[in-house]
Amino acid sequence: MTSDIFSLMDEWGPEKIVCVSSTRTGMKGALVIDNTSRGMGKGGTRMAPDVTVEEISRLARVMTWKWAGVDLFFGGAKAGIVSDPAGPDKELVLRSFVRALANEVPKEYVLGLDMGLTERDAAIVQDELGDRGAAVGSPHDLGGVPYDELGLTGFGVAEAADAAGECLGFSLRGARVVVQGFGAVGSAAARRLTELGAVVVAVSTVHDALYDPDGLDIGALLELRAERGDAAVKEYDGGTIIPVGDELLVPADILVPAAIQDVIDVATATRVKARLVVEGANLPTDPAAQEVLRERGIAVVPDFIANAGGVVAAAYAMEARRSPFRPDPGAIYTYISEKLRSNTAQVLADARRLGITPHATARCLAERRIRAAMELRGRVWRGGAR
Repeated sequence: MTSDIFSLMDEWGPEKIVCVSSTRTGMKGALVIDNTSRGMGKGGTRMAPDVTVEEISRLARVMTWKWAGVDLFFGGAKAGIVSDPAGPDKELVLRSFVRALANEVPKEYVLGLDMGLTERDAAIVQDELGDRGAAVGSPHDLGGVPYDELGLTGFGVAEAADAAGECLGFSLRGARVVVQGFGAVGSAAARRLTELGAVVVAVSTVHDALYDPDGLDIGALLELRAERGDAAVKEYDGGTIIPVGDELLVPADILVPAAIQDVIDVATATRVKARLVVEGANLPTDPAAQEVLRERGIAVVPDFIANAGGVVAAAYAMEARRSPFRPDPGAIYTYISEKLRSNTAQVLADARRLGITPHATARCLAERRIRAAMELRGRVWRGGAR
């Protein structure tokens, strides 16, 4: 955890940081509510052994930009649980975590799914708090919108990639793509990219990376993933196993980092061979790396623009959480495609016109909307008495 929580606070937030623990279950976790000027806090909850408050705070800020970027009225928030999601006590720890946050959930924060949590975990949260509105992303059989199962975030990443290709003057059909992270987001993105005519030449999981310059059989890999999870790349018949991380540097037209944060630093940015980076994960590049990519003429679709399909789905789920009617998945796919394509085109055009990074232009778009809401609520610091 960060040594000074106050250092995480700036003009945008966080508004609240809640740390919880349980001596009985060994649970430790944190909730960061970043900015609620446009609505109540909504964001994913992740579970991993190395989660930190600083990490959750950074991700909560991305959610602030993401909600404003798609112009939906919720606030940025994120939560994290320090635990192994593959451990035998996962449900016990999860129930302990949400009980400890009963004052905040769902009054101030609604849990979504992030790394380490599944649709079944969303159902457990709802059961523990006795409130269908406590979590979104729950199974279809409970009236939820299981956006990981539907691949909505990855679908949006692929749509953003297609729109970016159009802006840059090349077609996705026949384009070579690398997908780092063949999890819920990366696998769905690979599926949709293939449907749009792209050729996926490399994928990776936490175990290995797989590369074939002639293209991988994504259908076969998806079947293997359903059976073997992250071991799918080991079981695939074909291609070449390469060290994890090397997939970022193979020749390709499009690179989709869809694993974890901070995978492309300045050193890596100088060696990327793709002409377009579409950020499927949150925070995969840092500002210095983004500037290097811009100077090299490599376009980047920022995380909170490219991977906003999940928040669109969450918004539909939030709307329907107290309704007996299930949202239409077709309408969700359509909205994601239209909104993310439009945002991608605007951000890349503005970045090219202004000579700055797409992250900077996307931030300006989000900040304008958030600041307007903060001013209307009287939350902008002007010096003197508040």
